[in-house]
Amino acid sequence: MKNIGAIFDWDGVVVNSGRLHVASWTQLATEENFPPPNVPGLGGLGLKNEKVITELLRWTQDAGEIRRLMHRKETIFRERVASGGIEAIPGVIDFLRQLQAAGIPAAIGSSAPRANVKACIAALKLHGLFAGAITAEDVSHGKPDPEVFLKCAALLGRAPAECVVFEDAPAGVAAALAGGIRVIGVLTMRTREDLAGAERYIRSFAELTPADLSTEHTE
Repeated sequence: MKNIGAIFDWDGVVVNSGRLHVASWTQLATEENFPPPNVPGLGGLGLKNEKVITELLRWTQDAGEIRRLMHRKETIFRERVASGGIEAIPGVIDFLRQLQAAGIPAAIGSSAPRANVKACIAALKLHGLFAGAITAEDVSHGKPDPEVFLKCAALLGRAPAECVVFEDAPAGVAAALAGGIRVIGVLTMRTREDLAGAERYIRSFAELTPADLSTEHTE
């Protein structure tokens, strides 16, 4: 297992943040006098905020307004995290510790802003469990482009084929597969059909051991 690298999407894979994201978008809509968001799965799309604002919510196409709305939405989210509203996905912390003990490095590959990831790490005391993170600020192209996961593989010193991505969103699964990286689907908000292409599906990280990453598994 020496050459394996584990790459974790963040929202819905490491942290159970979907409810907080929906609440943050809803609060922002109220503040801005926009209609309440009506986007299925808004809390776990795996997309960059710019795409959500311009293509899904269709609030504005103005670059300055997009930046302002993005900043405010994530400020609201971090305030909710700081107030104790975040929790880890079942079994993920123990699994990360098992990976560390087995010498398998882990990285975060997320469409979230780095400040959000840092806020959640602090709230859940996850320091030291990841070798690093590639976040929204580090990529030019969001998922389903594979850039974020290819940069994670490079960060870990692994070839894409030596890595496994943990994902809960269709865009993330597509991104990993486009980069030639195996995927384990995490069924926190989606079905197997939504995450088609993953080699294995889990509802809790308690279902896995580090040895499960060494060869391809299908179910």
